[in-house]
Amino acid sequence: MIAGMPQVIVFLRAVNVAGRFVKMADLRHTLEEAGFTGVESHIQSGNLLLRSRQRTTSAMASRVSTVLSQWAGFEIPAIVRTPTELNALVKRVEGIPPLLEPGGRRYLAFADRAIAGPAKEVLDGWDNPGERARVLDQDVLAELTIDFHKTRLTNARIERITGAVTTWRDLKVVHEIAERWGETQ
Repeated sequence: MIAGMPQVIVFLRAVNVAGRFVKMADLRHTLEEAGFTGVESHIQSGNLLLRSRQRTTSAMASRVSTVLSQWAGFEIPAIVRTPTELNALVKRVEGIPPLLEPGGRRYLAFADRAIAGPAKEVLDGWDNPGERARVLDQDVLAELTIDFHKTRLTNARIERITGAVTTWRDLKVVHEIAERWGETQ
């Protein structure tokens, strides 16, 4: 641990899908070469833990995105949460009763800004068969009882509704990340 360097959890959007493949070892090395420290990854979908000299989460997200986009040759948006923020989000989600009948799968769409006003109303009122959503400040809890690839509540639709950059994670993965890195300070 390097004193004074904030530690954050980074969720990358659209890596290792649709022909946009990167090796996590190479990605970690690239970030370390750019001055990030303590870089770790969890599974291949772009979940990272790192330390940075940047003092705000927005500055960290911007720097990670710039470094990785230049390295990979395609845009890689980054959304950052502190371990404390992720812990609080997981606890909040655990306190929300099922949005649909039992058997639904839960996902979190992490957004790069708070979701409010008409966008929040649209998502909170989402009423497609087998799909429900709840805005949680800057994140969206989605619950699906239909196959993920059949949903109309896609990441692209959430981005169109909100104007935010978002990236989805299965709630099981978010729990794993919180257990692994959520207490790290």
